[in-house]
Amino acid sequence: MIGQALADGILTGGILALGAIGYSLSVKILKFANFAHAEFLSVGAYLALTLAALMGAGTPIDPLSFGLPLIAATIIAGVATGVIAILVDTLVFSRLRARRAAALTLVFASFGMALILRNLVLLLWGPNAHYYGQELQIAIEVLPDVRMLPDHVFVLVLTILLVLSLHFFLQTSRVGVAMRAMADSPALSQACGIDTASVIRWTWLLAGMLAACAGVFAGLTVQIRPELGFNMLLAVLTAAVLGGAGNLFGAVVGGLVVGLAESLSVLIIPASFKPAIPFLLLLIVLYVRPQGLFTKSVRA
Repeated sequence: MIGQALADGILTGGILALGAIGYSLSVKILKFANFAHAEFLSVGAYLALTLAALMGAGTPIDPLSFGLPLIAATIIAGVATGVIAILVDTLVFSRLRARRAAALTLVFASFGMALILRNLVLLLWGPNAHYYGQELQIAIEVLPDVRMLPDHVFVLVLTILLVLSLHFFLQTSRVGVAMRAMADSPALSQACGIDTASVIRWTWLLAGMLAACAGVFAGLTVQIRPELGFNMLLAVLTAAVLGGAGNLFGAVVGGLVVGLAESLSVLIIPASFKPAIPFLLLLIVLYVRPQGLFTKSVRA
């Protein structure tokens, strides 16, 4: 039973890690806590749902419950969500930065954008739950006494590949080096000739893409609802704070800790109290180690 809870926690933690990485990028490079980030999970999940429906169901890839159309739809939805994130920055946050608005003003603006995005999703897709597929699956045994659905195994493997790809991108590409430099010192980066406006656009793009993937993966493991991102906001925030704002490796560890804590908690307390676990962890982290477990800037 504990082994099954651990497997479920790792799956949840991987999804939270993707969301936490995007949030950490926003905090470290954009210099404010972007609470609208969680809504990009919902936007990406619904865009992928619509695109997959337009492409047709296709033949499921055995033993998965979905086919190539959903994979293609996820890629397109990720890019589209990143573009939407850039558009949000262009229309709202860049104007505030130009006026040298305080960080708290940007935080309040992000709350407003979160409400707008959530209600747009509700208006366009309605309040009912949706599913990416209706195929019945049989859980497979991945370890002794540990069973997972094939979709969940696929999500976990793909999450690991995405994190490794992002690590490679930040460590080897010119854009990644510029992002890490700007995270350490925006003023010095600008003085060295780094195009800070381009770095900011890349930050929004990557954060939006990762959030969209997290939203699709969350939809595959449960269901898609307009409040999907809002319900994951506290867990994503806790994972980012626990790992240390701006530290990508820390965000992954934080996501796993939160996911495991949520999953293992149901062995001790009623499942209805599960949403309170991230809040409890956040309080503990802020009291004991507010800088997080890892404090280096944008590293994987």
